[in-house]
Amino acid sequence: MRGEGLKSREILVTGGAGFIGSHLVKGLVKRGYSVRVLDNFSTGSIENIEEVKDSIDLIEGDVRDYETVKRALQGAEAVVHLAALISVSESIEKPDLYFEVNVRGTYNVSKAFEGNGELVFISSSAVYGDPLYIPIDEDHPLNPKSPYGASKAAGEGFVKAFSELNGYRPIILRLFNVYGPGQSKAYAGVITEFISRVSMGERPVIFGNGDQTRDFVHVSDVIEAIASAMEREKARGTYNIGSGREVRINDLARLVLKAFGKEEMSPIHAPPRAGDIRRSTANIKKAMEDFGFQPRVELEKGIEDLVNRLEKTRGR
Repeated sequence: MRGEGLKSREILVTGGAGFIGSHLVKGLVKRGYSVRVLDNFSTGSIENIEEVKDSIDLIEGDVRDYETVKRALQGAEAVVHLAALISVSESIEKPDLYFEVNVRGTYNVSKAFEGNGELVFISSSAVYGDPLYIPIDEDHPLNPKSPYGASKAAGEGFVKAFSELNGYRPIILRLFNVYGPGQSKAYAGVITEFISRVSMGERPVIFGNGDQTRDFVHVSDVIEAIASAMEREKARGTYNIGSGREVRINDLARLVLKAFGKEEMSPIHAPPRAGDIRRSTANIKKAMEDFGFQPRVELEKGIEDLVNRLEKTRGR
């Protein structure tokens, strides 16, 4: 049963103008929540939340500034912390920046949020590094291979520590590879990149031999997971959010080519990228048991939908 009483409360969404954040904000507004957004628009866009901007309280500010975070949290009874930089390769080039935004930003939100509401921290499967076993459960050792992954692992630690000090309910969601409408190329956007290239008649580029695997989960399933975790009192602690399906990148490229009717086209293979892991698949049993998480969008259907949306915007 959902906690209907939650819906009269104010929820702060940091990074609410980004890819996942904007989908979440629109989903929460549709559910009847009172929503406040904190975003500095460095990667997010006001256009992403244009349709609900009159229904939300929008604050332009940076999570690196503690006083800004504190002001944004005034009166908020729950917070979903999404604001972060999310590129593995960029984090290797700019580790200091990733520390400031991801670690200090999460520290600020965790420290400033008080009370018995929920703090939902959006973490990443990048905290696991190369898995020791598949599928990966939440007890798997953390061994991040990039400053991005390390920043998320550090953030998780601050969320847990301040939950003990401040009294909020900590919910840490380790997202696997999220995709869907409005996705930027930076956000684990291999699907977006493949679709973009094939739509222009170019071959998809695969880094490495393509035998590496990922777990792709549709953004609508992620939004359902976030809302359900907030609404179920049993949800507390750390959860994997993925599809539970292991997909080879070579097979992903074939699915995209098939959606365009260009099966005869073959991918280009480029050298592997630093920080990339070989295999990744989520064990989602814990989320299914504690708050009824159930991924509904099949990868094939999700890709077809993205291709159809693109072709519709191009007037085909």
